[in-house]
Amino acid sequence: MLTVENLDVFYGDVQALDGVSLDIEEGAIVAIVGANGAGKTTLIRALAGMQPQAQGRVVFRGTDISGWPSHRVCNLGLGQVAEGRQVFPTLSVAENLDVGAIVPRARAQRARNRERVLAMFPKLAERARQPAGTLSGGEQQMLAIGRCLMGAPALIMFDEPSLGLAPNIVRNVLDTIRELNGEGITCLLVEQNVALSLKLASRAYVLENGRVTLSGSGSELLADDRVRSAYLGL
Repeated sequence: MLTVENLDVFYGDVQALDGVSLDIEEGAIVAIVGANGAGKTTLIRALAGMQPQAQGRVVFRGTDISGWPSHRVCNLGLGQVAEGRQVFPTLSVAENLDVGAIVPRARAQRARNRERVLAMFPKLAERARQPAGTLSGGEQQMLAIGRCLMGAPALIMFDEPSLGLAPNIVRNVLDTIRELNGEGITCLLVEQNVALSLKLASRAYVLENGRVTLSGSGSELLADDRVRSAYLGL
């Protein structure tokens, strides 16, 4: 579904991604594992068209989207739930959801997608007129996911979806990702909780200093001594 070939990204003279290659099969949950500063968010931003790439190719469902602006990438069906949620704080919950449906591919399905989102997250229906900035962290994460779903994505990139959330809310968020995947949405997951993300993922990649150093099934990496030592403290 998504193929990345030899992707290089720079911030000025500093190379953030160095020859990154990976494949995401349709219907999979793929995890990206790595320490802070490894390049995980840079990778998601590059795939979303928000960070210029110096070299390499990104191919989504047979279309080379290398260098495309973010609105074109989104309209093709590649969605993103950004780190830190990034809701529009002064807009209401309903207005935030409307923003998610602004891409042309989603306009005809707007009402149906709203029903789906509110059925998945009843709290959002209760708080429809409430400014998004007054929601709890967990409710804002629901809204960020719901806003992404309003764009009718085929693949969603989740960047640290559990960041700053209570443990019970984290479980709810990961259960939501599992549920969306069960409905046919392909997921790319960057998650600080390495053990949970590897248990969830059918395939995973380890990113270190901007390079892919290990890859395999989630269970294989979970059992790998290097991963257990570096990221699980075992």
